[in-house]
Amino acid sequence: MFESAELDHDIGKAVFRREEPKLRESLLNAQYDLRQNGRFAVLILIAGVEGAGKGETVNRLNEWMDPRHIEVRAFTAPSDEEAERPHMWRFWRALPPKGKIGIFFGAWHTEPIIDRVLGRISAARFQRHVSEIQRLEKMLCDEGVLLLKFWFHLSKQQQKKRLKARSRDPNTSWRVTELDRKLLDLYDDFAAVCEPFIRQTSTGEAPWIAVPGADPRYRYLAVGKTLLAALRERLDEKPLKRLPDRNPPLLPAIDNLNVLKSLMLDQPMTKKQYQKAFEEQPTRLSILKGESPFAASSPDLGG
Repeated sequence: MFESAELDHDIGKAVFRREEPKLRESLLNAQYDLRQNGRFAVLILIAGVEGAGKGETVNRLNEWMDPRHIEVRAFTAPSDEEAERPHMWRFWRALPPKGKIGIFFGAWHTEPIIDRVLGRISAARFQRHVSEIQRLEKMLCDEGVLLLKFWFHLSKQQQKKRLKARSRDPNTSWRVTELDRKLLDLYDDFAAVCEPFIRQTSTGEAPWIAVPGADPRYRYLAVGKTLLAALRERLDEKPLKRLPDRNPPLLPAIDNLNVLKSLMLDQPMTKKQYQKAFEEQPTRLSILKGESPFAASSPDLGG
């Protein structure tokens, strides 16, 4: 999967200047139609290699479209309140409403990947996270959410080159941290975890879209056109017609007699019948609990 995202794409300035205005206008129109349509929400997951242009691309989408109807969320370590809740709770409550676009940085996939690379969790625990993610994303798609997952990629050499360029530029050197250098050292470890993770969580309803991150102009156009195509395809779908109710009608109330009215609320029972039933209940209860009815009286059979 990553091999296709390591190709040296190169979009010239003239081509970009020609393509950008048309793409921006089309995205604005699609966003307006989404607001008017209001049938579904759009959720964009942003993930991938550090330095691959994730933030710059989201900034460009905000420039191209109306940012009032785009909700961008960046998730870091969970707060004390979030840590007390189920793992997916903080993401679930941040989902965009119908008619709007939500963009998530560091969504539900980030923490399990980092924890696995750093050895904080076992392979079995990581696999449980994968299954949980698969269920959540399937549920979102079943609910009608348009889920787009972009994985921004750089080869190890491309990432090293980009970090060096940022470090030398006075305008961007402040953005290069010790964490970035540490992540570069762990590049192979991340690749070993991320490749199978992407294969397992890439489904027909919500595939991962690999975005080559080396050339910014190609990156902007690739993400913008993918978003536009997905929006237009969903917006142009005609809503399914509701099927008529084919179930047969219920029996009419002819004599005004029903089950509730036929109940014996007083439940007549003689004293002898009551005593017999009372003595049988402990035995029945023990059998239902999977215990021996003699456990209470026999020390050998007791718990």
